[in-house]
Amino acid sequence: MPTVTMYTTQVCPYCIRAKQLLQQRGVHDLHEIRVDLQPEERLRMMERTGRRTVPQIFIGEVHVGGCDDLYALDQRGGLEPLLRGQAAA
Repeated sequence: MPTVTMYTTQVCPYCIRAKQLLQQRGVHDLHEIRVDLQPEERLRMMERTGRRTVPQIFIGEVHVGGCDDLYALDQRGGLEPLLRGQAAA
């Protein structure tokens, strides 16, 4: 399974929803980067994604996007193959 990285904050309800979906799909080792605790990481996230909001989710090197993007990918049937390293978003 590729590494799943998520930029988050503690109080973000979308971050919590995204983590719940990933856990349901078998992701138990999430690399979480808390931008509220590490402001320099928010700058890095913005450079990588062009976005300011959290969560920002990467599966391997593929930028999935935010929570709504993750749910849309799952509904299209693309999340599980991506988690298995078989397809790009």
